Order: sequence, then structure tokens, then C-alpha cells
Amino acid sequence: MHDVHIHFLHGSECGYSREFFDGYVKKAVEMGLEEIYLLEHAHHFREFEGVYAPCIEFNSAQRKWLTADLRGSVEDYLTFIESVTWELTIKVKFGLEVCYIPETSGKLANILGQYNFDFLTGGVHSIDGWLFDDPGQRELWRGVDVNKTYLRYYEILPELCESCLFGGLAHPDSIKCFGYRPTCDLTGQYQKLSDALNKNNMYTENNGGLKLRYNPDLELGLNPQLLAVLQQNNVDIRTASDAHQLSHVGAYIRELGAMLEKGFPKSSARLL
Repeated sequence: MHDVHIHFLHGSECGYSREFFDGYVKKAVEMGLEEIYLLEHAHHFREFEGVYAPCIEFNSAQRKWLTADLRGSVEDYLTFIESVTWELTIKVKFGLEVCYIPETSGKLANILGQYNFDFLTGGVHSIDGWLFDDPGQRELWRGVDVNKTYLRYYEILPELCESCLFGGLAHPDSIKCFGYRPTCDLTGQYQKLSDALNKNNMYTENNGGLKLRYNPDLELGLNPQLLAVLQQNNVDIRTASDAHQLSHVGAYIRELGAMLEKGFPKSSARLL
């Protein structure tokens, strides 16, 4: 079993230490995992501040949150990685989860070109500057056209894939985080995303993070329609807890894996 999306420090003030890292490895072994991908959010590192300009400028609340969070240095993370990649009891990869923002993709490419990680996972957490999955911005959902918002989201995801910056795509339907659902048919958008993933040799995730951290009543992992289209196109789909704390490492991995083994009938591919 694999968990390809585990947040490590997640902005913790404790600092990088071997003891802290060993706790994650121990928990992964207890959960029966064979390989884990540890990552940090790029928005924890001041080197990426320019990438987040559209989100910082969107409103004062986002500006306050992001400027406070962009306080660490990616160099500290890299130094720590070099110190622990030996004598491991399971396979461990270190990387970043990077927010893809179309307006600043050029800046992002220049920054990422300076570093060498085991993997880079791209994710879309904002639409035209709005951090749609931020609990502090949740009320803004009441004033948007949900269908147009979903269509814009699924316009950005293939662009992320075509950027050639990432090996993986994080949580490709995290837009459902607060329970808002479209009434339009997204089958065509799911097909375009599948094509972009395959064309660029990328994997995506069956990710349990929304159920784990947002609302336990949300469906687990990918919505059935998206999962069906991805599987019909033989997209590489990997299980991910999206753990943001040690106790969540490996959460729902068995269930997420069972979903991939079971699959869904082709008739589920159309959103009714």
C-alpha cells in the first residue's frame, strides 16, 4: 500500500528533526504502508511568495493569511532531507505540493528549476485569485455561479498538466470541499483532464483528505463520474490520505485502494 500525499511539518514551529520524521515512518509502518510521499505546501516558503501574488491581492483576509504563512525557507527543508535519506525501514520520497496559478506560472517554473525533489505534485487551490477551499473564504461560495466555477476549475487542471512542471496532480475534485455541486455535465472536462494526464505521463490521486479534514459526511475519494472516466482512460491513480498530522498517516488508504480495484461501470461516467 502507498500513501502519496502526506504533509510533513505543515507549518509547525517545532522545526525539522530526525525524531519528528521517525514518528511519521513509524506510523506508516503501523498502517501497513510500503511507501510514503512526504511533502510540504509551497506556501510555507518565502521563496514562493511571488507565485501567490493573485491570491495575496484578492482580499485582505487572504493577504493576512498568506503573508503570515510564507515565513519558512525551502533551503531548510532540503537540508533536512539530505540528512535522513538513509537507513529507512520503508520507501520514502520527499517533495512539494505546489499551487498552480496560471497568472504566475512563469515565475513558478523559474523557482522550481532551482531545486531537485523526488517529486512535485501540483494542485489547484484558487480560481482567479480566490482561495475557494479556504474555510475563511467559504462564504464567497454563496455569491458565485457554481457551474461556471466548476468549469473554470476543470479548465485550469489540464493547463497544470500541460505546464510540464509536475509528476502528479493532487486531489482533482477538491472543489467539492464545501458540498457545492454543479448541475452541468462535466464528462467532457473529465475526458480532457484524462487526456492531459496521460499525455504528460502524470499520476493523479484518489485522495481522502476532504472527508478526513473538511466534513466526515463527504464522499470518500474521487466522485464516481470522474473516477469512471479516469479509469476508462487508464490514468495512473494513486492512493493518498492528504494527512496534515501524524495520526492521519495512512487514513482511508485501504478503502481508497478498494475503490480503485472495484472501479465503476461506464454508465457512471455521465453526471446526471
